[in-house]
Amino acid sequence: MDLYHEFTVPVPVQDAWRVLLDIERVAPCMPGATVEDYDGKTVTGSVKVKVGPITLTYRGTAVFEEQDEEAHRIVLIASGKEARGQGTARATVTGTLSERDGGTAVSVRTDLTVTGRPAQFGRGVMAEVGDKLVGQFADCLSERLEGTGGVEGPGGLEEPGRLKESELLNEPTASVSSEAEPIDLLRTAGVPVAKRLVAVVAAAAVAALVFLRIRRRRHR
Repeated sequence: MDLYHEFTVPVPVQDAWRVLLDIERVAPCMPGATVEDYDGKTVTGSVKVKVGPITLTYRGTAVFEEQDEEAHRIVLIASGKEARGQGTARATVTGTLSERDGGTAVSVRTDLTVTGRPAQFGRGVMAEVGDKLVGQFADCLSERLEGTGGVEGPGGLEEPGRLKESELLNEPTASVSSEAEPIDLLRTAGVPVAKRLVAVVAAAAVAALVFLRIRRRRHR
């Protein structure tokens, strides 16, 4: 399924570019994600997803296939597998940064393939969940960026909205984030979506009962 999201951050494009490539800095803002290792190109970690009473853990890697600083474009290929199950997830994520009103607009296009329990939600629900998760990520990142100081401009004055050089370093590091809380798909999807899911499950249950009754009558 193809998903598209966009958000803005309150810093110039060049600063946003460096920050978004700083895995240590952005990892705490990634819902459900735990980063275990990063060597400058490949991220190793896990993502926890909760579906009702069941919690699924996907373990895998994400590789930066492209980092075009001039075009401010990145391509990330991520793949993972359920730690205890046969479900898989694979995504090609293309991010593009552009200047907007003194800040930076970040557009993210995701080509996502999911198998296993989360696949039952379908594209519509996954898009709604994606919107909310990207919104959470953007809000968290914006708060972190707004909480940083500026760098000295001409005359020793600080330039608001620019990050200090020490805050823009992108050095590989291991164990860069602590254990994350799982993404609760039903809670994130919201009540209307949850009701739709309940209706689908109920319809499936009724169909199953009808099928069983027909089979029993045939065997009599």
